[in-house]
Amino acid sequence: MEVLSDILRCMRVAGSVYFCDRLSAPWSKTFDASERANFHLVRKGECYLRSGEVEEHLATGDFVFIEPDRVHVLSNAAADGRRGSPQTVLLCGYCRLDAPAGHPLIEALRSLTVVRAEELARHAFLKSTLEQLSNEYLAATPGSEVVVDRLTEVLLVELIRINFGRSETGGFIRALYDKPIAAALGLMHAEPAENWTLKGLAKRVGLSRSAFAERFHELVGQTMFEYLSNVRMQRAQALLRESGLSIGDTAARVGYTSKVAFSKAFKRLTGTTPSHYRRSARYV
Repeated sequence: MEVLSDILRCMRVAGSVYFCDRLSAPWSKTFDASERANFHLVRKGECYLRSGEVEEHLATGDFVFIEPDRVHVLSNAAADGRRGSPQTVLLCGYCRLDAPAGHPLIEALRSLTVVRAEELARHAFLKSTLEQLSNEYLAATPGSEVVVDRLTEVLLVELIRINFGRSETGGFIRALYDKPIAAALGLMHAEPAENWTLKGLAKRVGLSRSAFAERFHELVGQTMFEYLSNVRMQRAQALLRESGLSIGDTAARVGYTSKVAFSKAFKRLTGTTPSHYRRSARYV
């Protein structure tokens, strides 16, 4: 099974655009900490991004992704007084992945990522998605809101794929390119209800038990059992949102023989009960 596709299929990817306008100097916009990730595209002009000790000069065509819970400021002026262009056109939006806390993919996205215009030009699909996103938001024609939301979901997937291709990227992204570990991840995603063991998975991918355990933890950042629990909860969340299965049947589908054990694990990893999650998911 292709692991990334399965992860994104089960997670609820959401997002939209909330600002696209021309700003005249002097200007400054502060973005407070939020559980949602933010993204900004400089459609025209230039500006400066500040977040903690980080400062980046952003020019026309530059795109930046800001991890959740990170305060940042966009301004026409740098901290040392340098000035950007008199006018800047910004596109700003947000995106969110509904995943268990500590999921390796979420951790891999916890960064401030700048995609320069030159790099963006090499990713034609991402560039055209951003252009269409801007046009749809500004047009505000019937159905535009739905199109903007869907394009934002595509945008997040494309950003993940760009990060996967960067040589400095590590952790979970490297795990997906490691043949034995990627094979093990694929098996767990394909059959999350299976009674997987370290010995059994190691044998399936051609490694010794100890070598597999060490390699898995090094690349994924979790033990095999921690990751398996995440896969099961991710699948359970999708079932609770999208199916009419009872809690007990959902538990069985993801490898739990006890409804009580499932409910405890679900609350530990997601912070809420299966019943409450199902009720709240209907209104999101």
